[in-house]
Amino acid sequence: MLVNSGSINARPHSAHSPFTRSVNGRRHSAIPDLSRCSLRVRSSKFSSLSLLLLHPAARSSNRLRVRAVAGAEAGGSAPAFDASPGFPEPFSVKIPVGDRHILVETGHMGRQASGAVTVTDGETIIYTSVCLADIPSEPSDFFPLNVNYQERFSAAGRTSGGFYKREGRTKDHEVLICRLIDRPLRPTMLKGFYHETQVLSWVLSYDGLHSPDSLAVTAAGIAVALSEVPNSKAIAGVRIGLVGDKFIVNPTTKEMEESDLDLLLAGTDSAILMIEGYCNFLSEEKLLQAVEVGQEAVQAICKEVDALVKKCGKPKMLDAINLPPPELYKHVEDIAGDELLKVLQIKGKVPRRKSLVSLEDKVLTILTEKGYISKDATFVAAETIPDMEVDEDEDEEVVVDGEIDEGDVHIKPVSRKPTPLFFSEVDVKLVFKEVTSKFLRRRIVEGGKRSDGRTPDEIRPINSRCGLLPRAHGSALFTRGETQALAVATLGDKQMAQRVDNLVDDDELKRFYLQYSFPPSSVGEVGRMGAPSRREIGHGMLAERALGPILPSEDDFPYTIRVESTITESNGSSSMASVCGGCLALQDAGVPIKSSIAGIAMGMVLDTQEFGGDGTPLILSDITGSEDASGDMDFKVAGNEDGISAFQMDIKVAGITLPIMRNALLQARDGRKRILAEMANCSPPPSKGLSKHAPLIHVMKVRPEKINLIIGSGGKKVKSIIEETGVEAIEAQDDGVVKITGKDLSSIERSIAIIGNLTMVPTIGDIYRNCEIKSIAPYGVFVEIAPGREGLCHISELSSNWLAKAEDAFKVGDRVDVKLIEINDKGQLRLSRRALLPDPDPKEFGTQQTAGVAGEEPASGPSTDKAADIEQTKDKVSVAKVTGSTKSISTEQTIQPRKKAIKRLVSPAKDKAYINKERPKKSSSKAVSSISANDESTLVNGEAKIG
Repeated sequence: MLVNSGSINARPHSAHSPFTRSVNGRRHSAIPDLSRCSLRVRSSKFSSLSLLLLHPAARSSNRLRVRAVAGAEAGGSAPAFDASPGFPEPFSVKIPVGDRHILVETGHMGRQASGAVTVTDGETIIYTSVCLADIPSEPSDFFPLNVNYQERFSAAGRTSGGFYKREGRTKDHEVLICRLIDRPLRPTMLKGFYHETQVLSWVLSYDGLHSPDSLAVTAAGIAVALSEVPNSKAIAGVRIGLVGDKFIVNPTTKEMEESDLDLLLAGTDSAILMIEGYCNFLSEEKLLQAVEVGQEAVQAICKEVDALVKKCGKPKMLDAINLPPPELYKHVEDIAGDELLKVLQIKGKVPRRKSLVSLEDKVLTILTEKGYISKDATFVAAETIPDMEVDEDEDEEVVVDGEIDEGDVHIKPVSRKPTPLFFSEVDVKLVFKEVTSKFLRRRIVEGGKRSDGRTPDEIRPINSRCGLLPRAHGSALFTRGETQALAVATLGDKQMAQRVDNLVDDDELKRFYLQYSFPPSSVGEVGRMGAPSRREIGHGMLAERALGPILPSEDDFPYTIRVESTITESNGSSSMASVCGGCLALQDAGVPIKSSIAGIAMGMVLDTQEFGGDGTPLILSDITGSEDASGDMDFKVAGNEDGISAFQMDIKVAGITLPIMRNALLQARDGRKRILAEMANCSPPPSKGLSKHAPLIHVMKVRPEKINLIIGSGGKKVKSIIEETGVEAIEAQDDGVVKITGKDLSSIERSIAIIGNLTMVPTIGDIYRNCEIKSIAPYGVFVEIAPGREGLCHISELSSNWLAKAEDAFKVGDRVDVKLIEINDKGQLRLSRRALLPDPDPKEFGTQQTAGVAGEEPASGPSTDKAADIEQTKDKVSVAKVTGSTKSISTEQTIQPRKKAIKRLVSPAKDKAYINKERPKKSSSKAVSSISANDESTLVNGEAKIG
């Protein structure tokens, strides 16, 4: 029965408090009696603090000199300092984890919190505190636990890149770690404890080597165990990596770069509570081996934590637990039992939910009519006149009747709440939900049928279709029973990548990301719309990591990929529906994935003996929302027929063992195969080709030292190319890779020609025909020999005859033939027109010959033009429009450029890596660079194939 007493519920302070003295084995207050100006209350959270505020003399005396605990077990000494009475003494202990130790310290920081620890691994330090409200919240079926985790940029010697230069909104990866802390803690909290509990965790120092996430889970478990929050057992968390064939406990970030597995496991000394991980299609047996290694590591940590709690832990607030009266269960079952059996057989989620709400109202009405619930203001007194006599069996704690304000401390009298006559309405609703869950579990175990009539291992009907959104690059609608996900894939260049600001990388870019949204309409309700919730962020990351291993490399497919999954209907397992829908949407967008992937959610009824079973846990495939809420496990597994790519398990009871997990994994594998077979029958099927609305990306390779020529001063050159050709973006990387993004093929071809000529390697002796004069100077003219590439033809090289001014013979826009006669140290080109003119009359000019003309063929005769090579060695086929199915193409395959362009220019053999060996026919048009028949760049004819 819920009883709201007028006394303050608080935790007893230490028996060695300086404000108590022992007389004949009993404790008495060492402070004068203040009963004339105060009320005696049974307990108070701030008792010691209250006394300090009231008695300055006591505050100045009885100070405790806190000693440091040293020794082998403590793992080091703590500096001695003055501490206020009632605070815990500093204590530290080293706990072995894997191949090293972590240092756990308490009593040094956050001494006013109910529990606070710092945990150190290498030079990574996590500080975690636990506090709880003085007054309990209204009873509910959801424990009021709030977890916040924050990575301080100062931990890595950095400052936030934002305008305000301080940490702000919780980032997505911090939200994910909050969930990792919350999920294993929640099952250990005792039912009936309604004091709001807050766990705060900060990364104070980060060395870039030891990850803080698994450390934060362990720190939170230790802090809760040391606090007054009543919980069943201490928890700890570890990460497991797989390098080669060796499992590593809490691997470093460098080891994780080579790991095939990223598994984070949390549990107690006897059972597993939570696992979450991602891998590259590991087998079920390999995953079980990793879980076994992690469980052993967690058990070792928990044993050390239990020893620490015995020395430093605070008494648990077991007296604050309020459970519904046991007799209320019988009343609810008698009133609703028969009708509840019929309601649970309704297959539709919405009709069943409405029937349950109606039945709950009926139970409340009947109990009210019988007088068990009073909705009127008829209450009994909850407070009697306080007894002013001293109770020698317990510490006397006093508080002034009024507000005390000294410094930052405010103590207000607690208002006395009246107590209902018998049952509260909240108790009835809680009991009704528990009874409903009990009846549902009994129906599954005894009858072998679930609410929708399925057997334990049966999958709901599946229907999927692709291409339903004509303007989207890829789309799919995946329906499984009453759960439906609309997945949309969008392709773009690097500018579409998601930027992640973390402790180490200044500018981390995600090439693939999946965003999950769960609108209230998906469950037929009205709710808030706004920023994504923690649940949405967590489900989206699970689906994203599940699909990651099937994506092609950036070299093979240089697109940034975004997948949006909007849940349009929900009745369980919506995150796994996002995996299935996302896989189909990727195929519909033309992404050459390595294999198809499906996801499934598994449930469990652990104690079947309670409902007439043989005691063997009952595993359920493809669970619904009610089975998730009433069951003991939510185990999500994604992968293909050969292995697992992502998994997430939450346990709502004391935990499960490895044999149970093995059965669940094997049953999940069978379910995945059936789902994959249904996805293969998708109608209409995915197009597997790029949409006509998707952008084109062409990748070409130039010499790294030529990148600056493409970018230009302050990016002016690359901007001018974009404006001139109409492409969307040009990305030039330091390694010489250039990516051109555009909407149409012609604009990309123009950009290729300009960039090719900018980065070509000119050779002395090359001849350029029909080149335009771009500008005239007093000392000569500047001639464009290729798009964006100019050289100077000095006035002395313009004509065989003497010229006073270049303007006398030429004007801007005239076209001339020139020969390259010199390249200076700065790479500037010197050209000559005179070198291509006919030899002068010997009678007039004697035997003089123009330098550089000897041995050249006359311009009027047939000549072989040389040109600089276009440095496009190993141009990768990036992406162009695909009209048919996705096919691979070797690096030797090419597509001929459009003929209207261009005359090929050929370099001498000394630049072998950049030579085009074919010589084009002589043409009167200007020579610019294009793509050779054996060049490995493949974006030309309007059609390219993806590999």
